[in-house]
Amino acid sequence: MMRIFLFLATNIAIMVVISIVFSLLGLSGTLDANGVDLNLNALLIMSGVIGMSGSFISLAMSKWSAKRGMGVHVIEQPQNQTEKWLMDIVKRQSQRAGIDMPEVGIFQTADANAFATGMTRNSSLVAVSTGLLQSMSPDEVEAVVGHEISHVANGDMVTMALMQGVVNTFVYFFASIIGHVVDRVIFKTEQGHGMGYYIVQIIAQIALSFLASILVMWFSRYREFKADAGGAKLAGREKMIGALRALQRAHEPEELPGQFAAFAINGGGVKKLFMSHPPLEERIAALQNQR
Repeated sequence: MMRIFLFLATNIAIMVVISIVFSLLGLSGTLDANGVDLNLNALLIMSGVIGMSGSFISLAMSKWSAKRGMGVHVIEQPQNQTEKWLMDIVKRQSQRAGIDMPEVGIFQTADANAFATGMTRNSSLVAVSTGLLQSMSPDEVEAVVGHEISHVANGDMVTMALMQGVVNTFVYFFASIIGHVVDRVIFKTEQGHGMGYYIVQIIAQIALSFLASILVMWFSRYREFKADAGGAKLAGREKMIGALRALQRAHEPEELPGQFAAFAINGGGVKKLFMSHPPLEERIAALQNQR
């Protein structure tokens, strides 16, 4: 709850500060002088509602989306020794981490991967791929599970949703200003919003979201180091290092869709700025340098 409060307070504070700065700089008067009658305070509030609500709706649907979209089979009653062993590992580690036991699932893919998702720390889902179970040793799988349990225990899903909500807020806010200015100044729309506003606003949202994703991905990479450290604490540092080395030996995995990529054990991209995960060699070095 404290994390939620701090992020919401930060979001509100930033919105208030920007509103004050715009007032001090006389931006509203400048816009009015050019025929841009935009209520910045109302726009800030609307942007906050749109940005935060969209992010939390996505978070609330995350488990359902994972089960439906990725075909996650949730283990209700273990059907074999592998499922029983996996359930036991999750149960033991969740107890050590001080959280309620997550739902445990398996999804079909040849890539070695896993992810955690869920609305709260005590209502989460941890899923591993068939490829991970087949290609990794029990110790390595145990470390991967510890990594995902750490994501849950750290509240990373909520934290990322809050951060994405803040980003969405300001993307919508500035995109709306750009669209409004272009519509009034260039397209000469005198009342309401013309077609130019909607076209430019959409283009601006896409461009600003692309740039804002650099910040979101940086934070995701930061959380990965923390989850690796948590996995090392729950399963053992050598097991965690072994799991990461096993990922190095594997082929480049298929990227998980959307929000699940940020909480997967493995990930990457062409450009480091847009990678959801740090390079594996950096993660291994960070664990080796732990005291």
